[in-house]
Amino acid sequence: MTKIDIYTTPFCPFCHRAKALLKHKGAAFNDIDVMMSPAKRREMGERAGGRTSVPQIFVDGEHIGDCTDIHEMESAGTLDAALKIVPAA
Repeated sequence: MTKIDIYTTPFCPFCHRAKALLKHKGAAFNDIDVMMSPAKRREMGERAGGRTSVPQIFVDGEHIGDCTDIHEMESAGTLDAALKIVPAA
């Protein structure tokens, strides 16, 4: 099973937009709230190559980007593959 981690904050519109797209895709994800956790925010930055803005999204440990990145992937038709979603037969 694919493991998707998304680092977010509760009031971030980009986080809500990214999570809505993931939900639309039927992707289960682990929502990691960094608002009140400097340690989790630091962890996010380390995993994301220094990026400190939310959301930051990881699939099986690989950083795939932020809200803009996943929406661009969706427009390009590459998001399903990045999320490891198998098309229904």
